[in-house]
Amino acid sequence: MAELGGQGGGVVADPRGVLWQGRAFLDFFWDIAKPEQEVRLAATENLLRHLKEGRKDDELKYTLKRLVEGLGATREAARPGFSLALAQVLQAFEEIPMCSVLEQIKEKHNLEKVKKKLVRNAAFGNFFGVVALFQSGRLIKDQKALLESIQLLQQLARHQAHLRDLPRKTLIDIMSEVPEAVFEEVLFGILQSDLASAFTSPDNLHLLLVGIQKFPSVLKPKNLKKLFGSPTVVNEKNIPRLVELLQSAAKSEKKDKKLPSVVFDLLQVSLKEGAFELFWKEGVENGLLKEKSGPVSYMCYRLLGSALPLLSLDQLQMVLKGKVMQQYGEHVVTTQLPDRFKFAPEMEGYIDEFLNSCDDLERQLAVMIGFSTLTNQGYPVLSSSSRVVRHLQPVALQKYVDWLKDMFLRPDFDCCLDFSSNRQKQNQENVNIPQHKIARLRKWIIHRLANIIESPVKKEESLVMDISRFCFFHAFFETKKKTSQIREANVLPSDPLDEEAHSVAENYFFGLLQTLNTLTVLGDTAKAAALREKHIHGVTADGKLWIFLLVEYANKLLSSEHVKAMKPFTKGQRDAWERTLQSVKNLQKKENKSDSAKVIAFQQLLLLMAIHLFKNQSETMDILSDLLNCTERAFSKEPKKKKTEPGWVEVMVEILLSLLAQPSLLVRRISKSVFVRICPNLTKRGLQLILDVLDPYQEQNEESAVVVMEESEKKIKSAQDTDEEGSEDSSDEGNTEEENDSGDEEKNEEVDDDFRTQLMNVLQAGNALGGDESDEELDDEAMMALDKNISALFAEQQKRIQAKKDEKDRMRKEKILRRDFKIKVLDLIEAFLTKQSENPLVFDVIEPLLRVIEQCMSSDSDKQEIDFLQKTANIFKNSLCRAKQYCKRVDALKEDLHAFVERLVKKACKHTDSSVALYYFSASLYLLKVLRGNTSDKSSTPPTPLPEKQSNTIPQACQLLSTGCLDMERVTVIYQQALTQFLTKRNSALTSSMFHDLFRRFPIMCKPLVDTLVKSITAGARQHQQAQACLLLQKILLLRELKLFVTEEEWEELIRESISQVTESLKMVGKCIVKADKEKVAKSLELLNLLLKTVTEQKLRVKLTELDKVLVALNQPEGIGNSARLDSLYWNVMRWLNYTKPKKEKTANKPAQEAEPLKRKKKGFLPETKKRKNRKKGIEENGVAPVASEDGEPAAPEEQLLGTETPKQKKGLMPGSSKHKNRNRGVRENGVPVAGSGEEAVNGRDAVADKKKKKKDMNRKRKGDAGNEAEQVPAAKKTKGSVSQETQQKQGKANQQKQGKAKKKRKEKKTPVPQE
Repeated sequence: MAELGGQGGGVVADPRGVLWQGRAFLDFFWDIAKPEQEVRLAATENLLRHLKEGRKDDELKYTLKRLVEGLGATREAARPGFSLALAQVLQAFEEIPMCSVLEQIKEKHNLEKVKKKLVRNAAFGNFFGVVALFQSGRLIKDQKALLESIQLLQQLARHQAHLRDLPRKTLIDIMSEVPEAVFEEVLFGILQSDLASAFTSPDNLHLLLVGIQKFPSVLKPKNLKKLFGSPTVVNEKNIPRLVELLQSAAKSEKKDKKLPSVVFDLLQVSLKEGAFELFWKEGVENGLLKEKSGPVSYMCYRLLGSALPLLSLDQLQMVLKGKVMQQYGEHVVTTQLPDRFKFAPEMEGYIDEFLNSCDDLERQLAVMIGFSTLTNQGYPVLSSSSRVVRHLQPVALQKYVDWLKDMFLRPDFDCCLDFSSNRQKQNQENVNIPQHKIARLRKWIIHRLANIIESPVKKEESLVMDISRFCFFHAFFETKKKTSQIREANVLPSDPLDEEAHSVAENYFFGLLQTLNTLTVLGDTAKAAALREKHIHGVTADGKLWIFLLVEYANKLLSSEHVKAMKPFTKGQRDAWERTLQSVKNLQKKENKSDSAKVIAFQQLLLLMAIHLFKNQSETMDILSDLLNCTERAFSKEPKKKKTEPGWVEVMVEILLSLLAQPSLLVRRISKSVFVRICPNLTKRGLQLILDVLDPYQEQNEESAVVVMEESEKKIKSAQDTDEEGSEDSSDEGNTEEENDSGDEEKNEEVDDDFRTQLMNVLQAGNALGGDESDEELDDEAMMALDKNISALFAEQQKRIQAKKDEKDRMRKEKILRRDFKIKVLDLIEAFLTKQSENPLVFDVIEPLLRVIEQCMSSDSDKQEIDFLQKTANIFKNSLCRAKQYCKRVDALKEDLHAFVERLVKKACKHTDSSVALYYFSASLYLLKVLRGNTSDKSSTPPTPLPEKQSNTIPQACQLLSTGCLDMERVTVIYQQALTQFLTKRNSALTSSMFHDLFRRFPIMCKPLVDTLVKSITAGARQHQQAQACLLLQKILLLRELKLFVTEEEWEELIRESISQVTESLKMVGKCIVKADKEKVAKSLELLNLLLKTVTEQKLRVKLTELDKVLVALNQPEGIGNSARLDSLYWNVMRWLNYTKPKKEKTANKPAQEAEPLKRKKKGFLPETKKRKNRKKGIEENGVAPVASEDGEPAAPEEQLLGTETPKQKKGLMPGSSKHKNRNRGVRENGVPVAGSGEEAVNGRDAVADKKKKKKDMNRKRKGDAGNEAEQVPAAKKTKGSVSQETQQKQGKANQQKQGKAKKKRKEKKTPVPQE
């Protein structure tokens, strides 16, 4: 028990005391010391529960002893665990005196008596002991223990090398919890020296500051003057020393990236003493900021952010215009590089926290304006998309928006804290230019206003409309004369907006328009809540579109004489505008009718085009006029006059396609939403317009929707070649490396013949080329003229090369635009397939999508092309083939769909790429689903009624038997030809998974095609096809739906014929040395296993005599070979024929045992006395020689003397032990019981035994042969009596072994024996 106590970490005097009860109690202390926090907490909880339930004094005493000892543990994770456990125990058992525990801690971790190398552990033991007493919550109540703990902490403060500032921080924590009376009576006396030396270290200063805030009546100014000579902490005399201490505190906590507590407490004391302005001006701005170091600067920024909630309005304005703010702005501007530390997110967190907690509107507004006026050459440092405005109260938000609008119209840089970085000061171009600053400020303001609508701040509809009108007005209008009728024209800008400012406002306005289009309904009314529940966006609480309100406002501006449009309308444009407004009003009258979706679609698109009329008048006019005509025809009751005239749907599709090519995200989104609403009215011609865009074969010959191709075919071809060689970037900018590569190719091109001829003519004209007379030198004038002509010729040639390069680059960018446009058009296809999955026009989408997939798969694609292919494939699979809804009106299209199925299957068969063939085959299965799911209008033969038993077994039996509009004879011929080609053609793109999908989804196809599979077991082109036939037949037989389509006689004949075909296939098997042969045999055996199982369980009358002979013959060396998998499958089949896998007798393979030590690689060197030959000699010299068998060889492990087993043999880990011999008994191999216990099977090694054999060989290589080790045990360890007895036993065993071995030699091979 003493040993057990030592393991537990403590020794108890009474051996029958605590430790006598078991290890469960001691395990608590082991778990408390573990590094995992969850384990420590659970152990502490369990220990407390055990102590409370037991209430035993000896256990409690032992617990305190163990916990106190653990406080000074070497492992860092153990100390806080024992400290926490001790605190919980003291809190739970209040009868334990605190002073006694403290004395026990001091005695166990005595700093004076401990060895030098254990001083660190003792210091931590004392420290964590005091922490435990404090965390228990009882230290404050026991004044004596409190006093001694404070004194102990003061002693520990000297060990800064080990504990750093932990004792001081703990002292401050304890003092902050102590009542004022206790502090005055107990602590003030012993802490006077520390308080008096407050200006010597940051920790002492922090102690004083906490005391001043916690105990103001004790640390009064009179007492402070006695302590350190001044009644206040923050005064002009103490400022220099305070700055030094704050700098030291900043550098000590720079890794924590947080504001030191002493700094924040000093800020609070300065506010309490009324000396904040002195502290900020002299201490922070003129003191701390002068030291250009990162930690000090960041401390000042954090102090600024932390001070915001504590300051009054005047103090906020002083701080936000000071040097700290300016330096913070310079930091934000100069740390734009990605690897630099950025403080802006942290400062934004301070602002966000302040605005969230502050209820004073004026202070909220002061902080927002203060950070908005911190500008870098006019541009505010605060992000224009900052989300801090979400905490502004509605009144403060309205005032902030009014201030932004006023600053936009009349920029006032006197109220701004503007600065320039050093680099900007060096670049004097834009410095101190008012126009440049105003432009930057207005750009930020217009974005800030637009972002307020997007932010989740609580806002009213009036505020949203106010901002929208302001942005729209200054984007497209300007004020000629002040007027009170228009709010935006009530104030004239102090500096007129230039064209660039209007352009910036225009861009941000369309972004705002996109936000309005997706804006949720605002307001708290019941109507607004109802609209929000319906997930309606882009409307006001009364149901009006935001964009309609803006169009009405624009119409008001156009009618006013006090404002002027930046791009005035012509008479035709004004007429189109009036027609648009009238059409919208007419549409609004029809909103409540049945066709409301189409009404809203046209209304939304008309309003969008009307707004775009202010941006791009020439392009928008064509679209708007077509849209107006289309609207009139769409809602006109008169029939179409001419058949050749396109319908309104076709015109609308063309308009939407042209809008998709525009870069505006808003236009594209509205175009898609409009298309979704007009999908029910889509015609075949309108759909074909969309599909023509995706046609890869019309791309080079027809006019594109994005660009017009006017170049010759030669240029098109060269541009495509260039794109295939180098284009790997889908962006419009292109790849710089690619351009460089193409430039190098241009330089390396051979000079064309025309340029060579022109160069020869120039040289001949200058007499630079001649015969023997060329030795004469040209004069200077001739040389200058020749040089001039040559330079002109080369300059012209360079221009031609550059023109070709520019042309290729233009063509490449045009191709990128076309591909990007096609990706956008795919969105329309996806929307149509999703919303109109029951429309017969869906069938027209199948082949175009397949052509796109085929073309993209066959070309060398860049990233953009790959994205295009992936999107097309996803739409084809998910939106088309896997759609749950499909067309239910195909009776008139039945003939066309059957021809379509035949065409798709033939294309799948002819294709060379199996991945493309899979898409064609999947499309044919989709059409099969459509045809089977439809009911023909003509009278058809009703399905045969099922027996009651089968009807109950399969609930969907009637649905499975129904063929719908499916022509079974025609479809059977189609898929039978495909299946025959797959099983007879050597290189077919079809795969077995395709047909398995066919049989699984359409079990009705199993019966017509199963005969083809059965014949292909022997008639397949190669072994692979024969194996695939077996695999497919096996999967068909496993389908329970198959029995619905066959009678019992047909089922029995199918099983009989399948067994016959497999038998014939196995007869042709030679020696399995090729992978294909092994695959064929494996699939055949798997199929046979299912067939024989079916015959046995269903008691079918099938003769198996021939199969028996073939399988017995297959178990020969030239049959299935040594494959463990085939051997396992073989005996699984033989089990159904009443054969059992024979036992493999364990024989001693002596040559292998002798050769094995030779193969083992020796590692290192052994002394002579340890080598095996010398060890054997030592055994003989001791009088006992190794016992040998009758053959003269060393005895087998089981024949050795009974006292010579090694420890591993005794444990059953080596072959010589009885446990090892019996370990393989009862092993089952894939459901076949293995009767023998040998390591190898009759014909092939068992996989499990082979794995164990390899593992045993590896052990032997590491540790040596087990039998040899048994022989080499020194005989000196045995007694004489045991030797004589064991020798007699061994001789009897040897005689039995000899007789057994003679029988084994006569038996060369075992054949399977039928069971009786």
